[in-house]
Amino acid sequence: MSSANSAQCESVQTMTGAMVRVLVCSPRNAGWARTEVAAGWRELGFHHLPDFGLAQFEHDALCQLLIEAGAEVVTLPASGGLTLDAVYAHDASLVSDHGLILMNPAKPNRVPEARAHAELAVQLGMEVFGEVTPPGSSEAGDMVWLDARTLLIGRGYRTNRAGIEQIRALLAPSGVEVIAAPLPHGAGPSACLHLMSLMSMLDERTILVDWTWLAVETVELLRGRGFQLIEIDAGERDTLACNVLSLGSERLIALEQNRNTNKRLRKAGFDVRTFPGAELCINGAGGPTCLTRPLVRK
Repeated sequence: MSSANSAQCESVQTMTGAMVRVLVCSPRNAGWARTEVAAGWRELGFHHLPDFGLAQFEHDALCQLLIEAGAEVVTLPASGGLTLDAVYAHDASLVSDHGLILMNPAKPNRVPEARAHAELAVQLGMEVFGEVTPPGSSEAGDMVWLDARTLLIGRGYRTNRAGIEQIRALLAPSGVEVIAAPLPHGAGPSACLHLMSLMSMLDERTILVDWTWLAVETVELLRGRGFQLIEIDAGERDTLACNVLSLGSERLIALEQNRNTNKRLRKAGFDVRTFPGAELCINGAGGPTCLTRPLVRK
């Protein structure tokens, strides 16, 4: 894994380009081994008290897959303000062609993560292009680049209308269309239901979807733009089957627990690499995309 003083690289507005550099936050650095941090698991929506050793083992397995795919893995440093949720490094920032856009998470314990991303960006030589501020709330798990000039943003309990408008204003000068996609109530405000819980870009024309939870207008939008949609196995919804990370060139990272969905992806021609995520992912409801903040793709 790299240190935080790596040379500057350019970022690209894509979910499916080849992974060049990616940010992660290990359970160790997110405080999972600290009793006082782990004690907050109920309030944060985890299913049970985290097992740090097992979670770190699973995280190491994920990082190994990223390295084998040719990615430089950058680790977010430990910080006193981080909580268990910081392991899901995707949510606190969004990468644009002009630099990092800092989020303002609706989950209050996650607000310090954005500042930690900003501090690391400076060390990496990356620009901080902008940030979402109150009354706007935003989490990048609600944001999907359909292509380099189209950003789909889920509007729900984690990302509100004001947050979407701020991101639209930031990106409009560069010709990016920002489209709001309504999200369902689901299990309510305390549950983590991001747009990326319901769809994962696999390549430029193919998306893995959870039909049951996607809004009709979102499905119509995707079909109208000519995307091929692959449905998850509904029996694997609770094990985060729809949360799949593209590495580029038809390569994917998925949880090994979702055998039926992974089989469908392989049948569709994708190279699916898997790792165990019962403790790291399913316990906290965050899959491979949630665990990674891609910084550079090409």
